[in-house]
Amino acid sequence: MTQPTDIRREGHRASPAEHLRTALRLAASGVPPLPLRAGKLPFGNCPACARNACGGRPNMKTPGPCTCPAPCHGWAAATTDPTVLRSQEWARAWRDAAAVAYHPGGTGLTVVDLDTAEALVWARASLPATRIVRTTRGEHWLYQGVMQSANAVRPGVDIKSLMQYARWLGPGIGAVAALPDAVRALAVKEPSPARWASQTLTVPLGGGQGECRHRTPAYLERGIAMAEQHITQARSEVHATVYRIFLAVLSAHGRCGCLTDAHVARLFTAAQAKGESARHCTDAWTNALTRLGL
Repeated sequence: MTQPTDIRREGHRASPAEHLRTALRLAASGVPPLPLRAGKLPFGNCPACARNACGGRPNMKTPGPCTCPAPCHGWAAATTDPTVLRSQEWARAWRDAAAVAYHPGGTGLTVVDLDTAEALVWARASLPATRIVRTTRGEHWLYQGVMQSANAVRPGVDIKSLMQYARWLGPGIGAVAALPDAVRALAVKEPSPARWASQTLTVPLGGGQGECRHRTPAYLERGIAMAEQHITQARSEVHATVYRIFLAVLSAHGRCGCLTDAHVARLFTAAQAKGESARHCTDAWTNALTRLGL
């Protein structure tokens, strides 16, 4: 990746024009930028997509740019098209922007965001040297390669790559190293959701016979298919919908032992296709189990 040469000046509050110039320099170098409002937050969705009325596209599905005229859908607003960046629809966002961010995955990068002194000590002892960008609380370590983004993979450590944004704080210092397996492993350190779920669902049947109380296997299959459909068709409040569906499935099938790895994997796959992470799925499943006392 060719890095632009602008470097952050400590204590300097950039003007809207400077934010736009930074964004255009990033775009010219192949780095897709987007404006951030106060609090390092993206701008809200456009009127047509307010409250995810559009179904949350595209960040609820697969990595890709947003096609809305104004900066919309968080990270997916990032673009290298100078015409879009200069457009009238984006002008208000630049006037109100507090910072510039970029989509690391869109430029082939993964950012390891280190926010505490303990996280920095761990990184220096565990990860290969690479380009470093200093932040207000710690450092961003940039690696060449993309992966699933994940928050809180360790205390004070987030991973920002696909379907995520990072604040632009300058090009940094040092050569960019290849993304190491040690970083990839951070996002998959937990057991797979299906395996974890099947181990948790070892609840014996009240009668002690270990047989499913449902009338036919088709009853369970129909229930799982309906659950997948409800998750897939969710157009808003995806987190709440996934939890509600998990709760319903466990209410109906969680005590008889008939759920298999394959059934649970289908539910997790449907949820992840809507943008839920494996961690969010596991949390929702755990909360549903706890609520039902399983």
